[in-house]
Amino acid sequence: MFALVDCNNFYASCERVFQPQYRTSPIAILSNNDGCVISRSDEAKNLGLPMGAPAFKYKSFFKDHQVKVFSSNYPLYGDMSSRVMSILKQFSPNIEIYSIDEAFMLLNSKDDYNNLGHQIRNRVLQWTGLPTCVGIAPTKALSKVANKIARKFPKETGGVFIIDSEIKRIKALKWTKIKDVWGIGRRLEKRLTQQNILTAYDFTQLSDSWVKTQFSITELNLKKDLEGIVTLCLEDEHPVKKSIATTRSFENTYTDIKDIKERVATFANSCAEKLRVQNSNCNILIILLQGSRFEKDSQTYKNSITVVLPHTTNSSLTIVKQAIKAIDKLYKKGIKYKRAGVIVTGLVPTSNHQLDLFSSENPKHQPLMKAIDKLNKKYGDDKLKIANQDLQKTWKMKQEHLSHQYTTKFNDILIIK
Repeated sequence: MFALVDCNNFYASCERVFQPQYRTSPIAILSNNDGCVISRSDEAKNLGLPMGAPAFKYKSFFKDHQVKVFSSNYPLYGDMSSRVMSILKQFSPNIEIYSIDEAFMLLNSKDDYNNLGHQIRNRVLQWTGLPTCVGIAPTKALSKVANKIARKFPKETGGVFIIDSEIKRIKALKWTKIKDVWGIGRRLEKRLTQQNILTAYDFTQLSDSWVKTQFSITELNLKKDLEGIVTLCLEDEHPVKKSIATTRSFENTYTDIKDIKERVATFANSCAEKLRVQNSNCNILIILLQGSRFEKDSQTYKNSITVVLPHTTNSSLTIVKQAIKAIDKLYKKGIKYKRAGVIVTGLVPTSNHQLDLFSSENPKHQPLMKAIDKLNKKYGDDKLKIANQDLQKTWKMKQEHLSHQYTTKFNDILIIK
């Protein structure tokens, strides 16, 4: 049997752990630069606050309904996530961390599933303060359905729901709308609803040949999983990304090319660091630059350049240098710029790197990158930077509602009186 453990309203719940005065208050978590709503407590959902709501348009809504607003506090959320995952590993050695707030587990056939589900919930709640729901079923796709039922009916299920019979499976699938099925995106949902496929049960009634012909083997495997036939197994590691992007809105609008180059250098360096983490090299860069959509003369400006590198690399020095050159071509005077980004693609494993007698980069780059990564990991906060980055001041996102990093900064540790 598979179990899916999912933290309820994870970001909002993390904030509540250390600020229990908001335990029953509506909470909204904002994206980078306090742009839009990316997480809501149940109370905020009940008020009609939509996901993705632009924060500047909902200021009066927040005030009128006394919604407590927080900026994204990723160091806190990441640390709380690792604590939850370490607890789950105590119940099963076979675990797949699916996202920051949920994980699949493979359970022993001799387990008392109902008792185990409640043990998991109680231990995570007691040790971290985070509420969870547990869905248990013969397959991963069905455990997703079971988890959704546990979340939807907390009083009836106690936060744990088990699909352990054919009757329960069919009833659960008939209850689940096709748009809520794991792996069914908007485009696929639209195509299925046009065929009058409205529930997960309707999807399982389609013939295998039709699903494979109309869609792909991925959708066929999903159908089999919903039928109770194991086709989706636990993944030991996250698949290697085929491209890596760092795109951000600036804290303010910029017109000076020096400011824009600094930002792009920082984004390019971030991409290079992520490449080294997954042991990949890239050979294509895409640099993006966009004007402010709130400025009349700048809102239509949006441009990009693709740079093909002469050799694959994950060196921050090489990637930053190429990104900076691209800005010289993208930049136009008179535009107020609000957003930029760097995408690295054409990724290959570092083990596939081939040296070229005439165009390969300096061989000293790799040991230098290893030393920089090691020191930054040890001391944090990017103590070592590329010279194109601003060395005197730390660039920060707009985070006007940021809470403390209670578990990762000594200065932010709670003081008990």
